[in-house]
Amino acid sequence: MPRTTPPRPADVEAAFPELARMRRPATRLHPRRGAPTAQDSSVAGPMLWPAGEPWPVCTLPHRRSSGYRLTDVLQERDILARAWQRDPQSGPDDEESTVLAGFKRGRHAPHLADTDPIPMLAVAQLYRRDVPGLPETGEGEDLLQVFWCPFEKHGDSRHDPHVHLRWRHLEDVGPLLQEQPAPEVVGRPELVPSRCVLHPEDIVEHPYLSVLPESLQARIDAWEGPEDDDHPQYIYDLSTAPGWKIGGHIAWRLTAPQPLTCPECDTELHPLLTVDEREWDPGTASWIPLEDRPHADIMDANIPTGVSPGRGRLTIAACPRDASHPISLVTQ
Repeated sequence: MPRTTPPRPADVEAAFPELARMRRPATRLHPRRGAPTAQDSSVAGPMLWPAGEPWPVCTLPHRRSSGYRLTDVLQERDILARAWQRDPQSGPDDEESTVLAGFKRGRHAPHLADTDPIPMLAVAQLYRRDVPGLPETGEGEDLLQVFWCPFEKHGDSRHDPHVHLRWRHLEDVGPLLQEQPAPEVVGRPELVPSRCVLHPEDIVEHPYLSVLPESLQARIDAWEGPEDDDHPQYIYDLSTAPGWKIGGHIAWRLTAPQPLTCPECDTELHPLLTVDEREWDPGTASWIPLEDRPHADIMDANIPTGVSPGRGRLTIAACPRDASHPISLVTQ
């Protein structure tokens, strides 16, 4: 089923014409639980991966023996999904609750040393035919595959994700890898994406409020009035969409905007992929797709992927001149 974002509740470019030159195209991916194949764009679906090509692994030093069993995380989600679908009021029964109580954090992989290679998690696969807004690479690849380490223990803070991108040409793939590697243990269940099909939809976004010139911010503040009235709010309704998306603008929800430049060519980096913990929340309800509105109050309807990277939202920023240049990560 396609997903359709309702028209914005106000024409912000009519109110502030200077925003028209700041607009950017974006593609909302609308992941929803399903059974994609390797030939589909997906979240956490099987990758179109050549049989003779090594699977991405993390070898950066960090503790990897303790956490949650990946099999437990996936089984817990299956149990909860069935339970809430069966009984939207009470959820899991006593037997299911007993099973769920056994899924605990622990030292489940004591044989793993801190630098042993561990398979990275398949996060997303995006075909250019489905998402034409993918940025171009120097070699014209038509498939993007996204992975991350199942632990957030990287970088100077020791709390950063480690992301790996693989661009490829479809005609170069050949025979496919039949059994794709997966880690035994993950640092948090919220780093494991649930398998989802995608429903790409093109929209337009405008810069986050704090990115705009101060004079324009003041005019927008005066125009929208207090948050508790019925007037649309720029941040929540008129600038950046929630959820997983390609392109658009970064929502600087937790920090001041930071300059992002390509280390190879000094070009300003643009959002490539945004991974978000929620497809909507009470503040962004105007973005709920029309097709989801009858079921928007069902338990976990707004968290189909089950992920919450970093502080809830991770943006992979890439060079718009050549997306194969080094990336930058923004957590918000």
